[in-house]
Amino acid sequence: MQKVIIIGTGCAGLTAAIYTARANLSPLVLEGREPGGQLTSTTLVENFPGFPDGIDGPQLIMNMHRQAEKFGAEFKYAEVQGFEPVDGRYRLQMDGESIETQSVIIASGASAKWLGLEHECKFKGHGVTSCATCDGAFYRNVPVCVIGGGDTATEEAIFLTRFASQVFLIHRRDSLRASKIMAERALNHPKVQPIWNTEVSRYLGDKKGEIAGVELRNVETGKLSTLDVKCVFVAIGHTPNTAPFKGKVEMDANGYLVRKKGTKTNLPGVFAAGDVADPIYRQAVTAAGQGCAAAIEAERYLTDLE
Repeated sequence: MQKVIIIGTGCAGLTAAIYTARANLSPLVLEGREPGGQLTSTTLVENFPGFPDGIDGPQLIMNMHRQAEKFGAEFKYAEVQGFEPVDGRYRLQMDGESIETQSVIIASGASAKWLGLEHECKFKGHGVTSCATCDGAFYRNVPVCVIGGGDTATEEAIFLTRFASQVFLIHRRDSLRASKIMAERALNHPKVQPIWNTEVSRYLGDKKGEIAGVELRNVETGKLSTLDVKCVFVAIGHTPNTAPFKGKVEMDANGYLVRKKGTKTNLPGVFAAGDVADPIYRQAVTAAGQGCAAAIEAERYLTDLE
């Protein structure tokens, strides 16, 4: 019987691990299918407090991992396939075994949707990204493109106008799916140029392995063309990693966990932190803050049980 199991090892999960370990709760931390979360595919992180010169995303994760281990957190490479409430406890099914725990912190994150093009993984962090807030400042006075047609894409495009010389908004259709106000704001901005009925068919790199442009295909005519850009911001949505909890932990229409108060869910002793319950901010620092809050609330919950 575990006191607390933490699912996920991004900023939320690792911060929760640090706090629960320091509280002598001996947390078991499940690495999941994406150990380290989205920061492991990021190069330089400049907006995490305490690092005036920035820090590589994987290094930040490794530092937090070691910090949690230092205080006694146990890590296990396992992915949760099942979750069941059992007589006031919770049973997790993973990799052919089951473990019971008094409390759970779900910090399994949300996975960005990608285009699935050749060499996409190679270019992540080298001119292909899913976060304008994280990486926009690296692309000052150069052309960039945003792929998508929803509110996320228009918000990213507008944000990028602060840095980029021009923002191409590439969408498969002839009109945006975004809300009217966001669509108008983006399309009326002098730096934003829409490219309709078009999809990216190939990434084009330079000799240094950085993005130099994209190959475009018109979905109506099939005509190919190239566009010189220094970064591709993929803004076609995220998928919260909540499949094992469907039907048990309350979710919204898009599959994000719903928090009732603080980080509490509809189940006593089950808490949610980070991108798995946050479709709005999706930042490392907010995830870390929520991981801290979830750990404190889990500690108080366990104290009340005694």
